[in-house]
Amino acid sequence: MGQFFDTIPTSLIPWIQKQHMFWVATAPLGGEGHVNVSPKGLDGAFHVVDEKTVWYEDISGSGIETIAHLRETGNGRITVMLSAFEGPPRICRLFGTGKVHEFGTPEYDRLLPPNERRPGSRAAIVITVHKVGTSCGYAVPYYEFKSHRTQLLEFYQRREKAEVESATVDAPEKGMRSYWLQKNMSSIDGIPGLLSAPYSDKEFRWSERDLERKIEMVMDKTSSMVDLKLVLAFTVGVVVSRLAWR
Repeated sequence: MGQFFDTIPTSLIPWIQKQHMFWVATAPLGGEGHVNVSPKGLDGAFHVVDEKTVWYEDISGSGIETIAHLRETGNGRITVMLSAFEGPPRICRLFGTGKVHEFGTPEYDRLLPPNERRPGSRAAIVITVHKVGTSCGYAVPYYEFKSHRTQLLEFYQRREKAEVESATVDAPEKGMRSYWLQKNMSSIDGIPGLLSAPYSDKEFRWSERDLERKIEMVMDKTSSMVDLKLVLAFTVGVVVSRLAWR
């Protein structure tokens, strides 16, 4: 049965921190506006500060719906949903209001210093939780987690490197700021999105940890393949030997 709490139960926090993905839902105030639901991932992107505060690193995308809705005058509503795909079934919703701290602001730098920031990171979304809902999740199927994708990080790393290596003052055509100016200035309903990040003169720096994990993952797979080949070779050798003695 569903339960509601005024704050995040302490017993729920370890489970929240173990989830590999989450969803955020926002909507404009106008009845004709589009409701947005966005899936989010990346290891370590979601943080629980305390029983009433969470935040996540917002990686750039082709849209800017969440940030636009949070910044709409009189709005700020957001719901975060997490769901168990292994172990006991569970769904958790965090209802709250969100604040946007864009790349280049002091608040962003405090939460995401260069040794923690990922390529393409455009904002930190800080959410004040005023209600928590849990439900059974009996209809949610089991899924096996394999790994986080790295294509998006690689794409934005190329964008940011192009900007860092550019000798011009203006953002290069294939740079990160140019992408923001093309894709992230307003929502599909025309609500303003990014306000300062495209004009920040802060240097792009990032952590290599996610890309390093991809290399480790490939090496692990390669090692596994080598081990499999050795096992197969050994098995074939044993079979051939036994046939030879017959």
